[in-house]
Amino acid sequence: MGKKTGFLEYDRETSLEISPKERIKNFNEFHVPLSREKQRTQAARCMECGVPFCQSGMMIGGMASGCPLNNLIPEWNDCVYNGNWEEAFERLKKTNNFPEFTSRVCPSPCEAACTCNLNGEPVSNKENERSIIESAYATGLAAPKAPSVRTGKKIAVIGSGPSGLAAADQLNKRGHSVTVYEKSDRIGGLLMYGIPNMKLEKQIIDRKVEVMKAEGVTFVTNANVGATKAAMTPMVAKDDVMGEYLTNADEKSVKADSLLKEYDSVILACGASNPRDIKAKGRDAKGIYFAVDFLKTTTKSLLNSEFKDKKFVNAKGKNVLVIGGGDTGNDCVGTSIRQGCKSVVQLEMMPKPPVCRAESNPWPDWPKILKTDYGQEEAIAVFGNDPRIYETTVKEFVKDKDGNVTKAKCVKLEWKKDAKTGRMNMSEIAGSEYEIPCDIVLIAAGFLGSQEYVSKAFGVELNERTNVKTEAGHYATNVPKVFTAGDMHRGQSLVVWAIREGREVAREVDTVLMGYSNL
Repeated sequence: MGKKTGFLEYDRETSLEISPKERIKNFNEFHVPLSREKQRTQAARCMECGVPFCQSGMMIGGMASGCPLNNLIPEWNDCVYNGNWEEAFERLKKTNNFPEFTSRVCPSPCEAACTCNLNGEPVSNKENERSIIESAYATGLAAPKAPSVRTGKKIAVIGSGPSGLAAADQLNKRGHSVTVYEKSDRIGGLLMYGIPNMKLEKQIIDRKVEVMKAEGVTFVTNANVGATKAAMTPMVAKDDVMGEYLTNADEKSVKADSLLKEYDSVILACGASNPRDIKAKGRDAKGIYFAVDFLKTTTKSLLNSEFKDKKFVNAKGKNVLVIGGGDTGNDCVGTSIRQGCKSVVQLEMMPKPPVCRAESNPWPDWPKILKTDYGQEEAIAVFGNDPRIYETTVKEFVKDKDGNVTKAKCVKLEWKKDAKTGRMNMSEIAGSEYEIPCDIVLIAAGFLGSQEYVSKAFGVELNERTNVKTEAGHYATNVPKVFTAGDMHRGQSLVVWAIREGREVAREVDTVLMGYSNL
């Protein structure tokens, strides 16, 4: 695979990044891809390691090691090295419906599991993947290829995030007639409104959607399946402007019963869109928003009017407090800086991770080490310091006379191992209280599962985590004809896991409808 001695001869090289102070001037992607020849050199670094952990997709210690899609990484690296771009694309699309998405937003568990990590730096699989798919679009290999035979079976997919799109793409290729219902005004779900434009420019999504349309998939937007009037009204504080920004005048309710009558199968892929809240005194203050709403209004206003409609929460000149240390929190930091915030602080309850792997976290485990992402890099460049504060939580939000949030009262935390259970328990440190000034608070504390009104409309059972319940390893719900996949099924997770579940639910649906499956 690749060049046998390539990992010894060539150093890892990745795409150039536009400098933080320059890239924050807009919401465009900021990576400059390597030339085709340089990409071939990087593919040459893929060693003949014997056991390619990069494509294993195993769960080790509760986290994925290697690609959950089981991408045939050594094979397409070898093709790139030898200049066989067509074969590289054929091998890539066998396991991944959307490499144009994953090559931009995936955290690359394949690279973390790369054998080259043992004595150096991993192969740049993510960028090799991007070069393959972009080459395929440029040369026409990724052009629409509609199925030649139709089965006569009709399938409805509810939700157009990565799992819904993957299921639709697979089932359409099989020859079934697929209709995708999306409650928002644009197709893409999490990809469209949950991930900022600088990580995934939206024309990349539109490009693939147009291909799927040409191949026969039908898309219906502004269709909120199973929604009542209450469910169609954004759940925000009564004195908040967010309701106006999120209200979709064109949104219409679609009855679950009508879909069950019209279609042979229904797949629920609505995501885990129920954000986790914070229970602290003063939570009802104006200026406190869920991160997902903040990001959505920003992207929607950008796409609709280049921010001219002013229908977004604007952090310009404001002190921003982000609560949550994950990817969404980092996206809030990067977005706030692009809007021109006065300051930004990001709170994390957990301790600061080590710079290098601990002995208890060996390769090929997912590395639990400190990661400084693009948003934090930009905060360091603009404000001169890392925005993250670890082992801290908010006790109270302080309001002014008009009810606007002005500061957060915080307290430091300490983690201690319970001698009996071995679990790490969190406790507040007495006398460690301090205050952080803030005009805007963004809650990026994760998600608690699917929206209840959808599951109720279809009558599907939920598990203890409020995800749709199925048998282990399967996707059929307790309701005949109704299946589920993605975050709605497994909880908040990576785009690659969503795509995998979309592919697997498609195979299960196909087997039920046809008696066998060649997917």
